[in-house]
Amino acid sequence: MNWEPTCHQVQQFLQLQALLIEWNEKVNLTRLLKGSDFWISHVLDSLWPLRYELNHFESSRKIIDVGTGCGFPGLAIAIALPRSEITLIDSISRKTTAVKAISQTLGLGERVSVRTERAEVIGQSISFRGNYDLAVARAVATSPVVAEYLIPLLNAQGEAWLYKGRWSTDEQIDLNNALKPLKGKIKSIESFELPEGKGMRNIVRLVSNEQCPEKFPRPIGIPAKRPLESQMLDNL
Repeated sequence: MNWEPTCHQVQQFLQLQALLIEWNEKVNLTRLLKGSDFWISHVLDSLWPLRYELNHFESSRKIIDVGTGCGFPGLAIAIALPRSEITLIDSISRKTTAVKAISQTLGLGERVSVRTERAEVIGQSISFRGNYDLAVARAVATSPVVAEYLIPLLNAQGEAWLYKGRWSTDEQIDLNNALKPLKGKIKSIESFELPEGKGMRNIVRLVSNEQCPEKFPRPIGIPAKRPLESQMLDNL
């Protein structure tokens, strides 16, 4: 990635690994904690889309990680971009309890906020809606669902990043259809092959054409049950 972390950042990543192993004995967070599973499948996978930002870290960004799970990509981004403010949300309290404790132990508590909440609620909250430079989600749901979660959170110049493994033409068609009512569009799609046979990754960057309509995201559970795909567009 043409980026060299500082000694302090390396120590934070090592401490993050140790803390995840410790917490994983109490709470089932992730099985990818040893060796390259941690460094490639979590850390590198979280950071490769930020190659530009990693070398321009002096600029601060306001970022939200939706469905953070065990803290990725949010905690990795927080370590790598020391001037950014990160909000991590997840609906499972045992995970957010662990992630909050880990972030505080790492010394990230002043600029990392962890909340137990549904994405549909966050997206309708005046404190979060339209407030972020970057909204990210990694392995949360299908692309139309994630787009409905993220687009309402963006400010006028913001971007939403969908971390995807496999990517297909059919999924791109579904996403394009979902983005129409959300007033968004695909800015770019970039692929990256992780080392050691860890697989192909894709990052789908979304932007807004205009302000997202107030009815999105829809109430809890509706985006997943009735994704914004082609069969729904005539009814919106």
